[in-house]
Amino acid sequence: MTQLIGISVTAVLILNIFLAIALIFLERRDPTSTWAWLLVLFFIPFFGFFIYLLLGRQLRKKHLFRWEGRNKIGIEQLIDYQIEAIEDDTLEFRHDDTAEYKDMIYLHLRNNHAVLTQDNDVQVFNDGKAKFDSLIHDLESAKDHIHFQYYILRLDNLGTRILEVLIRKAKQGVKVRVLFDDIGSRGLYKRHLQALVDEGGEVEAFFPAILPLINPRLNYRNHRKIVVIDGRIGYVGGFNVGDEYLGLNRKFGYWRDTHLRIEGSAIHPLQTRFILDWNQASGNQDIEYAEHFFPAIPRKGSVAMQIVSSGPDSEWEQIKDGYLKMIFRAKEYIYIQTPYFIPDISFLDALRIACLSGVDVRIMIPNKPDHMFVYWATYSNVGKLLKAGARVYIYENGFLHTKQIVVDDEVSTVGTANIDVRSFKLNFEINAFIYDREKCHELKELFEQDMQLSTELTLVAYEDRKRFIKMKESVSRLLSPIL
Repeated sequence: MTQLIGISVTAVLILNIFLAIALIFLERRDPTSTWAWLLVLFFIPFFGFFIYLLLGRQLRKKHLFRWEGRNKIGIEQLIDYQIEAIEDDTLEFRHDDTAEYKDMIYLHLRNNHAVLTQDNDVQVFNDGKAKFDSLIHDLESAKDHIHFQYYILRLDNLGTRILEVLIRKAKQGVKVRVLFDDIGSRGLYKRHLQALVDEGGEVEAFFPAILPLINPRLNYRNHRKIVVIDGRIGYVGGFNVGDEYLGLNRKFGYWRDTHLRIEGSAIHPLQTRFILDWNQASGNQDIEYAEHFFPAIPRKGSVAMQIVSSGPDSEWEQIKDGYLKMIFRAKEYIYIQTPYFIPDISFLDALRIACLSGVDVRIMIPNKPDHMFVYWATYSNVGKLLKAGARVYIYENGFLHTKQIVVDDEVSTVGTANIDVRSFKLNFEINAFIYDREKCHELKELFEQDMQLSTELTLVAYEDRKRFIKMKESVSRLLSPIL
């Protein structure tokens, strides 16, 4: 028996060594992430192997998202035109404020093929009830198609209410497609949406489980929230579908989030992103190009924006790069709201330098954790920035889930990407980058209203925290590269 145990221990240690070699020489991760996984493998020898299988394996990127229709809607040609026009200084900007950010617009064009659109009408929602009332009203008005994608889709009261609308529209001949993430919507299976399928709707799960209740891809989740209605109305932002997003969960209370309703040419890149995600998940129900997905859109407004997506299929971290560019450009203030604040050193350094340069940096985080290690890593990171002069606010009116940055009343971003390694590298995300003073001022005012519902964390209070909290921060910091 003793000999058997010895052989087993030796086998585990040898396996750990091979995994360590693979991490260092084959997968070519960044050094911080590599060291974090080496700690897991050698300090938790047996269980570390299974944790690695669930969380550590890298994604095969080749041909993950493909759609031949991209060429037919002219996106590639428009991207090339906008890049050349910015290089030649001939691109026409409808507002001088937008032109001030042509270097950032150029970045997103080069980095993400994110077309600039300048004719959008944008409505901002910071309350779940208002957002879902508007969404349901727009779903009811659909005449041609509904493309509906959420990371979390629950069939509770809200989810059932929306499903009933989708079934009713499918009965009327509207083509309804629903895409949900298999991990985010755990407990939901395609069979639960059979009533929609029976009426002609289509349903897909992103990276579904290989076996019931077993999904080895705990990373690489599709965290995007996209709705496109008739190719004319779009939604993107932080709200998922569930009663808790209406503030009906006792643990979290009121749910503070931000979501956008968009009308204008930005719907075309939103539609393209949905189709790419759908075709990746679809077995035999791929969406082919059709003109009615990309109708001519009359000018609705004057908001300039780019729809930027990122994910582990990309070489670059596009949304993070956009965040950093905003920080680099800031002269007056940077207002950040995020439920998780676990950035890498480049992001922390950028904010620290902004603080030390006299920029008013304010960061708002929740007062309660939905993931314990993530919360204390967040607390540790904001503590570092307090020493550089940042102001930190703890939101007290429920749970803060919004992912929002506003800079200098000139540029802002709202979307699905948190400020953490998971959103920057491991999840599939989508954000709107907005170049519009009026919308930036609106988002700034929402931040300032939330400040009245928050407690400011001072440097004195942070340094006076209990020893037990310091221990939790230390452990969470070590794990932060893989959280």
